[in-house]
Amino acid sequence: DIKVDYIFVSHGHFDHLGSAFEIAKANDATIISTAEIAGLAEQAGCKAHAMHLGGTYKFPFGKVRVTMAFHGSGVAGGHACGFVVDFYGTKLYFAGDTALFSDMQLLPQLDAFDYAVLPIGGNFTMDPDDAALAAKFLKPKYVIPVHYNTWPPIEQDVYAYKAYVEETTPTKVLVVDPGQTIEIE
Repeated sequence: DIKVDYIFVSHGHFDHLGSAFEIAKANDATIISTAEIAGLAEQAGCKAHAMHLGGTYKFPFGKVRVTMAFHGSGVAGGHACGFVVDFYGTKLYFAGDTALFSDMQLLPQLDAFDYAVLPIGGNFTMDPDDAALAAKFLKPKYVIPVHYNTWPPIEQDVYAYKAYVEETTPTKVLVVDPGQTIEIE
């Protein structure tokens, strides 16, 4: 059983929206996303909080900032996005599915990150080289690589990425296997 209070949805592609609405309804959880996806969530009977690129909002757990992401949205009229989540003093940047973009260099001027969740799969998102440069731009304490090795077009050597990032930056890479959980402090 999944127990959640909030669900962040970066865009409407099946691998990100997935069962979010069903899980939200089963938990009386709130979907946090762009206005387009929040509207779809409300139509599906979910609680939702609409935000947009550059927007910030203080929730009971902390502040959320919606960031740009360069990727398709999967929803007509919508934008893909990322999130900076400050939960109880820990700051996490979830890039969403995105290409590397120069404004990533600005984000640490707004928020110093403990964690950055970065896609490394290539083909649809950043590849490991771009994600390593993103880690240099963002300067988090930890990077959690995602969006890789789920099907042939996005196969990557996550341990080569880990070694490179840890050799060239002070950032540590946390490899999280499917089904594995980690505690974020």
